[in-house]
Amino acid sequence: MGGCVSTSSRSTCSSRSNGDTVSPSCFCGQKRTRRTFSDHVVSLQHLPSIPNRIFMNGKSRSSCIFTQQGRKGINQDAMIVWEDFMSEEVVFCGVFDGHGPHGHLVARKVRDTLPIKILSFLHSYQSRQDGSNTTCFKGNLRSDGGESEKDCSPEDKLNSIWREAFLKSYKAMDKELRSHPNLDCFCSGSTAVTIVKQGSNLFMGYIGDSRAIMGSKDSNDSTVAIQLTVDLKPDLPREAERIKRCKGRVFALQDEPEVPRVWLPFDDAPGLAMARAFGDFCLKEYGVISIPEFSHRILTERDQFIVLASDGVWDVLTNEEVVEIVSMAPTRASAARILVDSAAREWKLKYPTSKMDDCAVVCLFLDGKMDSESDYDEQNFSSATLQSNHSGNAIESDDGQKCEPSLQRNFTVRSSEENDTYGRLAVEADGNGETLAAEDQNWSGLEGVTRVNSLVQLPRFSDERPNPEVL
Repeated sequence: MGGCVSTSSRSTCSSRSNGDTVSPSCFCGQKRTRRTFSDHVVSLQHLPSIPNRIFMNGKSRSSCIFTQQGRKGINQDAMIVWEDFMSEEVVFCGVFDGHGPHGHLVARKVRDTLPIKILSFLHSYQSRQDGSNTTCFKGNLRSDGGESEKDCSPEDKLNSIWREAFLKSYKAMDKELRSHPNLDCFCSGSTAVTIVKQGSNLFMGYIGDSRAIMGSKDSNDSTVAIQLTVDLKPDLPREAERIKRCKGRVFALQDEPEVPRVWLPFDDAPGLAMARAFGDFCLKEYGVISIPEFSHRILTERDQFIVLASDGVWDVLTNEEVVEIVSMAPTRASAARILVDSAAREWKLKYPTSKMDDCAVVCLFLDGKMDSESDYDEQNFSSATLQSNHSGNAIESDDGQKCEPSLQRNFTVRSSEENDTYGRLAVEADGNGETLAAEDQNWSGLEGVTRVNSLVQLPRFSDERPNPEVL
């Protein structure tokens, strides 16, 4: 199949006859077959070998990623950094936290498929603008010059394109999971926090309780934390209102009074600890949705780095502590690992009798720079530990603590003894239902005792199950 591919960030478009390795960097003016770009890449089954795409412990030109299995079983977290995503100046990052019996499979499926769906949408949009000729796609999404151009600026148009890309891609992703022949997502699902950095533009789409923050310099040249996303928990007023309107129930268990969960209207199951997720189709009729929150931010020279992480990190570390740990890392390449190790230490300190959750971290440095190889090797991070493998299994880090900064306990999460003095959290919808800016609200991933898991138990359907009205 004759396709135009780019095999490195600096290479020009070239034609290949075998199509063994494909990078979706650009398309030159060749006529393509009816197969879509998304189908072309996925059918090759060579996603792990695509240049500048990392999905296991390792580093890239401008980022480092690391995950560690907790004490609850198989690691259900997944992560990805894809540089040269659609052009040399575009980077895609994502963290996905699975839950349920097949949560690890859902998270990996979303990790691999969602970026492809976003690319497919953008390529389709570009093709419509170019007519029958497919030109090099360098990430400059052009507007169609129609009537809508008169009413909005190019920046607004770009923002609208990316919003549509996230919304449609998330919808298509959930639809694919529902109809997947070999993946049972009825009581399994995944969160997603995804960002696209295009020049100075930062576009974000997210569902669930994984979180993105940014380290930025303030007027005193100190690095401060800015929260970029909101943890979409069931107790958020607008989330609780929607769930209750769809006949779902929101309440917390007595042994974890500050962890509100979503329950079926006719059974005390499954107890999902988030309001939006991929999969979890047993709750999709009762208020749990996969529609992402979308936001756009203009980056400045003061913005230093972005951290994406699953809730295993946020359950025990505050935004400020995470920024401090990344800022103090001896090398940029070691930042993600040190952050995960610090979270693991906090779990042992605060919850010695609890099972540590899986942790996954992506650190993206906005100046596009990374350490030299010599600096990298000095930290004793071997290639076997920090590079990708193609088996799909994460390599756990050891418990080395020599490079980590010493942190005080932040008490963001209370110990089990302290929780006895707190009553059940009442979850009621707020009348105004207004959405607060993410950077103005330091929503905690969990402001109480850590949950046992994202799901309490599977539904127990009986013959007396009522026929729910689909709203």
